[in-house]
Amino acid sequence: MGAETSSFLDSAIMLLYLVATSFFIIGIKRLGSAATARSGNQLAAIGMLLGVAVTLFDQQILRYEWIVAGMVLGGLVGAVLARSVAMTSMPELVALFNGLGGAASALVAWGEWERVGAAGLGPDALVTIGLSLLIGSITLTGSLMAFGKLNGFITGKPITFPAQNILTIVLMASMLVASGLFAWDPSVEMLFWIILGGSLLLGVLTVLPIGGADMPVVISLLNSYSGLAASMAGFVLNNPLLIVSGALVGAAGLILTNIMCVAMNRSLLNVLFGSFGGGDSTAGGADSAGTATDMIIKETNADDIAIQCGYANKVVIVPGYGLAVAQAQHVVKEVATLLEQKGVEVLYGIHPVAGRMPGHMNVLLA
Repeated sequence: MGAETSSFLDSAIMLLYLVATSFFIIGIKRLGSAATARSGNQLAAIGMLLGVAVTLFDQQILRYEWIVAGMVLGGLVGAVLARSVAMTSMPELVALFNGLGGAASALVAWGEWERVGAAGLGPDALVTIGLSLLIGSITLTGSLMAFGKLNGFITGKPITFPAQNILTIVLMASMLVASGLFAWDPSVEMLFWIILGGSLLLGVLTVLPIGGADMPVVISLLNSYSGLAASMAGFVLNNPLLIVSGALVGAAGLILTNIMCVAMNRSLLNVLFGSFGGGDSTAGGADSAGTATDMIIKETNADDIAIQCGYANKVVIVPGYGLAVAQAQHVVKEVATLLEQKGVEVLYGIHPVAGRMPGHMNVLLA
């Protein structure tokens, strides 16, 4: 009877994990449209709540005081930030959240290593711990650097020094080798701290030479890193929901990063090592090499635009970072509604790198 009950509970837990994963997938799908983005965000939040509840039950935790305190404190801080942070500061908040996600994954790896000990961990667990520590630490410091550049604490221009790219590549290769040695011989405790320290430094060196105009690509890439780190943490904890949700975030971030690079006619390596994108983090007015281009601008006024839009069959609104600065998204919605009432088809042409973070304009228009 006991074995049957245990088997039933295991099946129920896996089913609930599957339901939570479905919420994540549907939520991400609905985030692709401004009309359904709000409900997509809500579905993803429901999936996360369900996943947390099932995990707490699955782990058979005896004392919930610290967990409940952490959930209440984290929820309170998140609610305050979500309501108080201006739309213009949303990219900085997203960068900070990415960093916290990476830090959480690195702490999970650290905690599991301390709890079980090197002797109690198999090669597969050691590999995932090393990768979780590596990716999570890079995400933490890289996101903090992106936060500083977006917030003005650090100059938005590329910061470079001689042989910087060589140093970054050598350090990256060294961390991968150290992770492999850690999985091979975990008794050498110094390897753990080398991976931790080197990865934190690597995150700084990776973002340092990237200009503010390329921050949307960097944030998307760091978001992908945070997802991969979470997936590695899921392998460490043997949690299927964390594995799947982390993989979803990682894949979505990589796809979005590629889309934005293609939209700028640049490769990801060019963004990371090209030291372009200097100045303010706004899109447009640059060619594929990141240099300013001469363009002819036809001046107009509000009256002429109103007349032209009123007699048009189709109007395409192309939003940019100025929309966020002016907080004009509500006015844009009113104008679009008025035009649609007159039988005008209204479309939105959103460049993948418009604004200061991935999907910045989509968030505003949603």
